[in-house]
Amino acid sequence: MARIKGAMMTRKRRKKTLKLAKGYFGAKSKHFKMAKQAVMKSGNYAYIGRKQKKREFRALWITRISAQAKVNGMNYSTFMHGLKLAGVDLNRKMLAEIAVSDKEAFADIVERAKAAL
Repeated sequence: MARIKGAMMTRKRRKKTLKLAKGYFGAKSKHFKMAKQAVMKSGNYAYIGRKQKKREFRALWITRISAQAKVNGMNYSTFMHGLKLAGVDLNRKMLAEIAVSDKEAFADIVERAKAAL
């Protein structure tokens, strides 16, 4: 019985890695060993980036809400406490969107929060 060699699977595995490394600078897109390292590193960066994206967006929403709350005479923490007491159940993403797009509606929400305090 003939011996089965691994050339086909090896080539397939290498082609997959080189395809992922397409567009990388210099030898990182041509040489398998360097491409493999670059693809592993970029995978780690992508994983970390997915977590950081959530943090950065939350910080952005809080900044927008805080700026608009200050315009209406409240600080962020007091405003959020007032919303909780008033029973307004809007998340930060929606509050930030309202603060940017509809300032009158946001002013009404701030008045509700003030009334609840």
